Amino acid sequence: MGSPSGPPFDPDDPDRERRERDTEPIPPYRPDDGPGYGSGPGLSDGPSLSDDAGYGAGAGYASEGRSGRAWVRDPEAGYPSISEEELAGLRADAAGMTPRRVLPLEDEPSSLVARYLFPTERYRGEWKRHWIHLSTPLLVGIAATFVLGYLSGFLAGQDVGALTTIAVLLWFAVMGWVAWKVADWWYDRFILTNKRVMVVNGIITRQVAMMPLVRVTDMKYEQTPAGRALNYGTFVLESAGQEQALREIKNLPNPNELYLRVVEEMYEPQAVEARLGKEADEAKADDGA
Repeated sequence: MGSPSGPPFDPDDPDRERRERDTEPIPPYRPDDGPGYGSGPGLSDGPSLSDDAGYGAGAGYASEGRSGRAWVRDPEAGYPSISEEELAGLRADAAGMTPRRVLPLEDEPSSLVARYLFPTERYRGEWKRHWIHLSTPLLVGIAATFVLGYLSGFLAGQDVGALTTIAVLLWFAVMGWVAWKVADWWYDRFILTNKRVMVVNGIITRQVAMMPLVRVTDMKYEQTPAGRALNYGTFVLESAGQEQALREIKNLPNPNELYLRVVEEMYEPQAVEARLGKEADEAKADDGA
């Protein structure tokens, strides 16, 4: 049977007590140890357990180490909490990174939209399509003005009054078609509520298409190079049903912000309610002031 490793026991060894004290296990921290924890026998004489001078000394760990930061022990969790200076810095960083939000254009729906909302539905906003939606009618109107204007002037010099009248009437017809397209664009609205998305369009024949937010299984938006330059895009909505009354919505303005707005309404409705309620209270406070 071999002898145990290490130096032989010497009762007169002056370093024996120090070695025995250094090899004692460190007792685990318990919240009920009180403010004197860390200053009892076996800990006050040994080396500090923290790199920061003073950490663990004094009541509640209220001390300042080499880093210059004041740490305060959380009496419930049992570990140091972050200082107020660092919290202030985090708040400042978060304020600088706050994303833009798409808020309703108006607090209340327009008369055009209000008739399609039921009482328990919360209005979030309505948007007209981007002006690029009118690019074709406007280009046709400008081209017709130049071409028919030149043609009518030429025909007037040729002393053919009937053809000149026809050219002028044709110009009026083209301008009437352009005006119809502009009016149709004005009445065409994309609507968002806390329960669904809708598209309402048409002047004489009204068309109302809607999709519940709970039925939306996938949503994306697409931007062409021109769309990225002019800030418009096309939304594509997918649902679980085979037949969809609302799937593709073209030429919507601010697609990125609007996409975030719809997604937030789908996944964080409580956050939307809280934010809008807080903004309403702040607006009332400002009006009262």
